[in-house]
Amino acid sequence: MKKVSTMTEGGATTTRGVAKTATGAVTIGMDLGDKFHVLRELDAAGRVVGEGRIAATRRALEREFSRRSPVTVAIEAGTHSPWVSRALEGWGHTVIVGNPRKVRAITSSTTKCDDRDAEMLARLARADRALLSPIRHRSEAAQADRAVLKSRDILVRSRTMMILHCRGVAKSFGAPLASYSAESFAVKARQEIPAVLAPALTPVLDSIEDLTRRIRKIDEEIEQACQEKYPETEPLRTIRGVGALTALAYVLTLEEEERFAKSRAVGAYLGLVPRRDQSGESDKQLRITKAGDRLMRRLLVSSAHYILGPFGADSDLRRWGLAKCECGGKNAKKRAVVGVARKLAVLLHRLWRSGEAYDPFHDSRRKEAFREKHCR
Repeated sequence: MKKVSTMTEGGATTTRGVAKTATGAVTIGMDLGDKFHVLRELDAAGRVVGEGRIAATRRALEREFSRRSPVTVAIEAGTHSPWVSRALEGWGHTVIVGNPRKVRAITSSTTKCDDRDAEMLARLARADRALLSPIRHRSEAAQADRAVLKSRDILVRSRTMMILHCRGVAKSFGAPLASYSAESFAVKARQEIPAVLAPALTPVLDSIEDLTRRIRKIDEEIEQACQEKYPETEPLRTIRGVGALTALAYVLTLEEEERFAKSRAVGAYLGLVPRRDQSGESDKQLRITKAGDRLMRRLLVSSAHYILGPFGADSDLRRWGLAKCECGGKNAKKRAVVGVARKLAVLLHRLWRSGEAYDPFHDSRRKEAFREKHCR
């Protein structure tokens, strides 16, 4: 890192080096990039005493930070932040991972550049780390297991696009395909497509079959992981509509049940609560924040659709959602689904903490017992 010359009180020029700064008083802001990381270092008085950039490799990071005294490093959450934060913490440094959605001083700056971003991260961390809305990355093992779920999601979406392509092409030739499940689509569609479309669609159908086999194999691995590696998913799966995929994704996303003191906070963490814009007597009704993990939120919404659908089992959660659907308005069903997904996120956390099986009528019995006790 380049040393920066500063003026002393007497007017003499001195050079402040990284190693000469007092331990515990150094704050470094690091703007992470794909090729280079830009650094700005502040001393205890808030003066810039070091600046520069290093290659975005583990070796370069180790050369810069592995042998120096512990410092505070502020970075923003992103693609590189998980491994960078783990490496820095392994060398004894304190790492603050800022939430880019919350740091408007950086994202809304009119003079945004890597150098200014790095310096702003350092100054926010030096003033009050709460200004960065720090987040905590999951462990390397959890990140690796979760990558399997994301790979499955990519394969499923690719298969869906191929199926839609086949349907669209067949329809344009006056031979619309019947409604098949994704797992059986390739086999049954071969029997229906016109001969003139065989050269065009056969390679796509072959790819669909291959993707189906790969997805099925990943599903088997997920089931095995739930039984052997993550037994805490068992009580979560007692809810009809929550399978191995959703339960494992939930555990890997939160990683620790003690992370939240109250289960209600999980809904906000996963972006399933409305935005808030209140001023004076004005309190607008806004859409959900969509903060947190997209895949987890999508899986919860999918489970909510099943719970409210024709195959959903009777439960307090289903009754609550159906009542919301009957409130009227064109968005009643959408709001009910999101509401059920939010309640489901809270319920899963409670089951995880207690380790108990799901009681679909727990609230009904509790209210009935309360009425009997106080209405005699």
